[in-house]
Order: sequence, then structure tokens, then C-alpha cells
Amino acid sequence: MSVHAAVDLGASSGRVLVGRVADGRLVTAEVARFPNGPVAVPAGEREVLHWDVLRLHAELVAGLRAAAREHGPLGSVGLDSWAVDYGLLDADGALLGNPVHYRDARTEGVPDEVFRHLTPEWLYARNGLQVLPFNTVFQLAAAAGSAQLGAARRLLLVPDLLGHWLSGATVTEVTNASTTGLLDPTTRRWSDAVTSELAAVHGTDVAGLLTPLVEPGTVLGRLRPSVGAGEAAHVAVGSHDTASAVAAVPSWTSDFAYISSGTWSLVGVELEAPVLTEASRRANFTNELGTDGSVRFLRNVMGLWVLQECLRTWDEEGAPADLAELLAAAGAEPPLERVVDIDDPAFLPPGDMPARVRAALRRTGQAVPEGRAGLVRCVLDSLALAYRRAVRQAAELAGRDPEVVHVVGGGARNELLCRLTADATALPVVAGPVEATAFGNLLVQAQATGALAPGRRALRDVVAASAPTRRYEPRGDHARWRAAERRLWG
Repeated sequence: MSVHAAVDLGASSGRVLVGRVADGRLVTAEVARFPNGPVAVPAGEREVLHWDVLRLHAELVAGLRAAAREHGPLGSVGLDSWAVDYGLLDADGALLGNPVHYRDARTEGVPDEVFRHLTPEWLYARNGLQVLPFNTVFQLAAAAGSAQLGAARRLLLVPDLLGHWLSGATVTEVTNASTTGLLDPTTRRWSDAVTSELAAVHGTDVAGLLTPLVEPGTVLGRLRPSVGAGEAAHVAVGSHDTASAVAAVPSWTSDFAYISSGTWSLVGVELEAPVLTEASRRANFTNELGTDGSVRFLRNVMGLWVLQECLRTWDEEGAPADLAELLAAAGAEPPLERVVDIDDPAFLPPGDMPARVRAALRRTGQAVPEGRAGLVRCVLDSLALAYRRAVRQAAELAGRDPEVVHVVGGGARNELLCRLTADATALPVVAGPVEATAFGNLLVQAQATGALAPGRRALRDVVAASAPTRRYEPRGDHARWRAAERRLWG
């Protein structure tokens, strides 16, 4: 039984896990966990948020060495992370500074600047991507004319950069590439049209920075001896963590919607081809690529970030909250008394989130709760309402009729949110696996190295046999959710 190692990097923490496929089940163990987060560094007249990618490299190498020590020789290694952010290499292959964090303010207003030259309709028809200010295409527009970009010879997304240091592979994996705005989701290749227009507008040879694309399941080489974790194969997995998570949805039918629930929530349906209609663009839906040739048709929803920032703020104030107790108290609060647009850009940056939620309530003429439980209930009701809207729009735009909503990732642990999601969508919710991203990462490695048969069905059979799930049935009172939706969005 081959030992596979997954490096799974999230916006707040990273970890290294190992897994083996035995008797149709995946057995996993966490080897290492380490914090991750933005680092603010002065640059001119403002501070810029960066990722500490050098420390991440050191942590994951230590984790891989521990995995080889504790679990025997590694057969393969795969990396996944968040999307859109990148590192630049110079002509000698040296990193030109730590990657900028997607929550940095440098892209504020940049989409509007780009759209003065390239219309949103033109761009969406070619990249199928929802407009988010931190998409790589807008980050590159913000960096146009900088000395750093001028000195760059290669651009590697975060998991590809870390993988390059592990094995020497200089490639871009397609699931993460599909979040850049530089890729054609129909051909699964870089878009010459988009890169040519960016070069014409900004004078930057974007195409010359891009590296060859590879699909999940491609064996890229062997680990460098300097890693100190043996001669494991470096396998390209669904390097966008959501691609790995959706690969591990334990469904035997195509008639499902999914919510990959964590710091961000990615809400949508799995398709075989992108949806590039004008209606889809106006609804701000995105076409990201998945494993096994699939397309993840989805919308980004702000996710548990708002709750996480509330907890962090209270902790910094010296009055930390016990999450389990807080959720129990929130569950006893009256439903849907107050809701906010959870995707309001005001909630995107880090900071005093409770104050921002209260400000949003005041702006919309709603009563501000006195206690924390009421505030948390507002956040979770608002999140479930956003899920309702996204699931229904995804189904309508893609011509699908989902029978169930699968919630995977850390949010599957939040019983109150899962219950509210079932009520809001009027669909059963199946919660789990919590470790969907790691499962998808490890099982694509297993397929690439011959330890598991190819195809989504074979992978999902193993997930279903390996991971516990919990089912939540929708309760009545759907009229209340419809009324809240009309109150918020008209």
C-alpha cells in the first residue's frame, strides 16, 4: 500500500497529511499543522499584505520529512492551496519577493479600470470568470509598470511555486489556473485573446510569464534530494483546494449542488462544460475547472470568514468566545430577524468585523442585537440566505435540478449552519466529509500512481466508504426565507 502525502494550505493554516487506500477505504493521519496568514510590510506610503511563502516552504518540508519518518517511504506528494495569488521568478529562477495576499488593497477599483479597455462581456466570453477584484488578471493589471513585474520571467501560482521548489517542475495546474482570468475554460488552455489584450493595454507580456498547463493526476517528477523525504513522485492534484474538495463529494448522482464551506464558501454545481451566457455573467457566476475534465460552475460567497473575524476580534479584545456555546445560543435566537448581504465588500478585509456587521444593520434600518448570540445568528442566517440564492441561480443557469446539497469542508461541522442551509434551500443537506480537500488530494495521487482506478466514480466510492456524513432534512416555513430574500435583494 503506497503512502501518499497531501500538503493542504488554507488561508489561516496549513498541514501535511498522509493516506493509504486499503480495502476500498482511505485511511489518513495528520502529521503536521502550522499557522498561516498575511504579513503586513511597509512599501512606500502604505503597508502591503504578503504571504510568508518562505516559512510555508520550510513548514511543509519539515512535515514531509516527518511523514516519511513516521509512516515509511512516501510514494507520492501533492499540493493544494487557495487560488489567484502568485510568485514571480527572475531570469535566474529566484523569487522576486513574497507573493502579495489577495486581501491586499492594491486591486481596489482595478476591475473598473480594466473594463474601460476590455468590456466585462468580452472578458467573460473568453474566461468565464466572475468579477472579483483579486482575480489574478486584476492583480497583474494593478502591478503593471512595477519594477518587480518588469524583472519577472516566470509566474507560478502558490501551489505550483511550492511544488517547483520541491521537485523542479515549472508548470501550472489547470484547476488553479482557471481562477486567474487568463484561461479559456472551454479549451482548458491559456487564452491568447486575453493575454494579448492585456499586453496591448498594459504593456506587459503576460503570455511570456506563463508556464505549461498540466491536468490533475499528472506525475511531474521526483522530490529533490534536498527535501529529505525520499524519492516520492510529485503529482499534480486539484491544486485549487476547492477542486480537490469537490472531487471528494460523496455522491453517486450528478443531480447535486455543493458548498465547499470554509473561510470562503464556493457554491455551485458540477458540469461537463462551462456556462458562458450573458445571464451567467450578470449573475456573477464563475466557471472553474475541476478534476477528471469537469467544470465547477459556482459563485464565491464570503463564507465563514465573517464569523472567524468576529471571533478573532473578541479574542483580541481580551474577551474570547467559546464557539460551541456561542452557536448553541445563536440557535436559540429568533430566526431571520435581521440579515445582511454577506458578500458586501465591506466584509472582505480583516478588521473589527462585529462593528462592520452592526454598521451594515444600521445602514439598512435594522435593529442591532445587544449580545453576541444575536450577531452570530445574523451572520449565519445571512450566510444560509446567500447559499439559497446561489444554489437556485446555479441550477437555473446550468439547467440542473439538484436533489441534495452536499456541504464539504470545515463548515460541515457547524450543525446550526447546516440546518439553516437545509431550511433555506428547501433541499436535504448531506454534511461531510470535513476533510474533503485532503481526501481529493490524496485520492487523485492514488489514481495517478495506480493505487486506485481512474474516474470520479471510483474516487467517490472510496470517499463514501471512508468518511462519516450527516443528513439534515429541510423544515417548513419556506415563506419566511423567501420574504428575507426579497427584503435583502428585492
